[in-house]
Amino acid sequence: MPAETSSPSPLALLRQLEWRVRHAVENVLSGEYRSAFRGRGMEFDQVVKYEFGDDVRDIDWNVTARLGEAYRKKFVEEREVTLLLVFEDSPSLQFGSGAQSKREALLELAGLVMLLSAVNRDRVGFVHATPGGYTFREPVRGRGAILHSAATLLAKPPPPLVREPALIPWRFLARAAPKHSVFLWLGDFPPRAEPEGWAVLQRRYQTMGFRVEDPWERALPTGEPLAAYDPASGRLVTLDNSSAQRAAHAAWREERDAAWRTFFPDALSRLVVGTDQNRLDALVRFFHARMRTRGK
Repeated sequence: MPAETSSPSPLALLRQLEWRVRHAVENVLSGEYRSAFRGRGMEFDQVVKYEFGDDVRDIDWNVTARLGEAYRKKFVEEREVTLLLVFEDSPSLQFGSGAQSKREALLELAGLVMLLSAVNRDRVGFVHATPGGYTFREPVRGRGAILHSAATLLAKPPPPLVREPALIPWRFLARAAPKHSVFLWLGDFPPRAEPEGWAVLQRRYQTMGFRVEDPWERALPTGEPLAAYDPASGRLVTLDNSSAQRAAHAAWREERDAAWRTFFPDALSRLVVGTDQNRLDALVRFFHARMRTRGK
């Protein structure tokens, strides 16, 4: 009888990913990662002495004239970033047509974002929401603390396959992080009504949405009919590649994508990654696009 092999622990998996994240931040993102979240014109903080390399557009000429040396305005975005990550662990994430389920891919994406924040000395907290309730971890700073927090999230067991939505504490989230924090919602995003208080969260935070997509969601498999288990409905579904089924699939995709755009109207605030795609590469492209736009 062959010896049993066990999967690496969440902490071991995160450490395997960490060197790739550091390489991306130090070489590919070229130290500009923070500008993906920090733009000009946010809340004024204080006046500080101008130093070589500071943006001359921020010079406060009134204070400079009064004190006889250059001073500039400092804004809230120059403080540390707080990332509040909300992982909506719905049963539908447990679908997977290949080697990896959507849930596994989305958890890896969440871990990568948390590692990016750790490398950049930001604060990171999370909410893990399931149909049975939610877990909250306050934002922490430091590599060790963030690694432990990320490992805690990745170790969460999948929820039971019930036909109920995850319970996201929307009112609590409105005060769970400082103003101007990054609010990252990861989930499957089926069509739904806007949650109560979502407009308040969009005003308070920088909101972004990440989701993963199985290849069968992009296009139904062709060939002979086959049966697949649908965790959202709790039953087997026969995929027969009929014209009616393809039409229904296209209509479902359009409805879901329309709802997705409603929640995140700005294309640079939403990211879709396939379970068959490299998640870190997708993140790098996403942040580069945000940085290019902020540079303009």
